[in-house]
Amino acid sequence: MYKRILLTGAAGMLGTYLRPHLHKRWPLRSMDVKPVEKPMKGEEVVVADVADRPAVFKAVKGCDAVLHFGAISIEGEFDQILQSNILGTYNVFEGARRARAKRVIFASSNHAIGYYPRERKIDSDAQPRPDTYYGVSKAFGEALGSMYWSKYGIEHASLRIGTARPEPVDRRGLSTWQSFPDLLQLICRCLEAQRLGFAVVYGQSNNDRAWWDNSKVAYLGYKPKDNAEKFAEKIWAGTKDDDPNDPAVKFMGGIFCTKNPPKWQG
Repeated sequence: MYKRILLTGAAGMLGTYLRPHLHKRWPLRSMDVKPVEKPMKGEEVVVADVADRPAVFKAVKGCDAVLHFGAISIEGEFDQILQSNILGTYNVFEGARRARAKRVIFASSNHAIGYYPRERKIDSDAQPRPDTYYGVSKAFGEALGSMYWSKYGIEHASLRIGTARPEPVDRRGLSTWQSFPDLLQLICRCLEAQRLGFAVVYGQSNNDRAWWDNSKVAYLGYKPKDNAEKFAEKIWAGTKDDDPNDPAVKFMGGIFCTKNPPKWQG
């Protein structure tokens, strides 16, 4: 279906997991600001910053799908977020348009909707309520993807990824966790779907305590297999009761909703 796929952020935690699995299915061009480790046979590697527009345009050329995972992945100073996450995302979409790519799959984040209260169930129609500059950059990417679909016909999925890691590490993760295999499945469903259009999808596993509803994008066929509940006993053991008035507990974005979220050190 695809001649070649570009993966940005290929040397990051998620990119490192995804690369070999994606390369089994499609020819892969892997891009990151730092070199990827142990390139695979037939894998093309590009070392460049997503903020470098000519480099991005060159990297996208010859690719008919893009997985955009390259970004600062936590909060940062606004100028840092502007360069990497906002200008970088524009460069990717505009590069995809110029290269006539069919689809762009964008790693958005739950932090684009971080200020929704946890007791409220939300679906793909939930409008952004970002909790940080980082969250704002993800909301920007979603809006940009919508425009490129409406104006240029580039099919697009914004993945509002929850907590993608080998296993959840706190109570919040019992609701937001997405296992690596489930993330891979979601990406493949978005790439292989006969119809994608413009889709907003929550990146979550089949968690008993999930806050998000993917029923409006059920046509993608994403059926997560893992469930954070198997870690619940270990996570709850020995922990103190949470303060319900703490913004880190009250809102979906967790600690990102506080005045001192974890920041990227560049």
